[in-house]
Amino acid sequence: MKPLVSIVIPAYNAEEWIGYTLQSAIAQTWPHKEIIVVNDGSRDRTAEIVRRFASKGVALVSQENQGLCAAQNYGFRHAQGDYIQWLDSDDLLAPDKIERQLGALREDDSRRILLSSPWAYFYYRTRHVRFVRNSFWQDLSPVEWLLRKMSENIHMQNATWLVSREVTEAAGPWDTRLQYDQDGEYFARVLLASEGTRFVPGTGIFYRANSSNRISRIGNSDCKKDSLLISMKLHIQYLRSLEESERVRSACLTYMRNWCYHFYPERLDIFAELRSLAAQLQGQLEPPSLSWKYAWLRPVLGWKAAKAVQSGLPELRASCFRQYDKAMFRLQADRSAESLPVGAL
Repeated sequence: MKPLVSIVIPAYNAEEWIGYTLQSAIAQTWPHKEIIVVNDGSRDRTAEIVRRFASKGVALVSQENQGLCAAQNYGFRHAQGDYIQWLDSDDLLAPDKIERQLGALREDDSRRILLSSPWAYFYYRTRHVRFVRNSFWQDLSPVEWLLRKMSENIHMQNATWLVSREVTEAAGPWDTRLQYDQDGEYFARVLLASEGTRFVPGTGIFYRANSSNRISRIGNSDCKKDSLLISMKLHIQYLRSLEESERVRSACLTYMRNWCYHFYPERLDIFAELRSLAAQLQGQLEPPSLSWKYAWLRPVLGWKAAKAVQSGLPELRASCFRQYDKAMFRLQADRSAESLPVGAL
């Protein structure tokens, strides 16, 4: 019998996009699937919209608002699948994503093979997205995958993975302490529980880049900075549990240097803790520097203000692109509606 795939979708105040996400899940060419939406205490029309898809096999379960990790764990408790497809409530799956990944398995493969695929950012329209190749686009052992992530400052979006129940159970639940980089920490444990990755090209997922209040933005949140510190320390622990070597120590130091920018100078306590950890790895962690484009602002505005400008301008540019794409998306939607025959709406 073909394996059952559980598509688990946590949703909080997701009324704007949950319908599109569900359509992409329903449209999967892999027929043996179940779709579970976890309504995490939404205060909008999320539950109402999800119920409209009940006739297409979408199940809705609800809990009081407890956060993303608790919602993921609740969804998994309801899942019956042999494989788990995690999916955020605003992202989209390519129609053949699950079928291609399961088709890449060989007869002698164990259930510990972790399946991945390409992914690309989009705002509103997917037709012009670019799938950018990086060093994850190959089969890798857990240690090689984590080395690349931490030394090259790259990541794999969480919906790209297709995870067997065996690996999911071995990895353990999502860490409910975390409010930032929850998926990074969780899938690092998934990697540790696996026998390595199998990269499947030619399909993938579309990751919606939302506004600046999205969960993946740190901003000035101390809770998210504390969460990031926990995740970083766990990443280093996980990698060193696989291999203790000079290249691992170097990757861990590079990882801290890339991310300490988020703590300095606002959270000198965390920066000091990372400095101490760097010394244990026989390295040094110096205060981060601004890029050359913005370094000249530091003597004029001070560190914090110059850092705010460096962070804010890219977000402003992205906001302009987002608004343009939104306008084009709605224009195309209106034209599509106009082309429908009378009575079709």
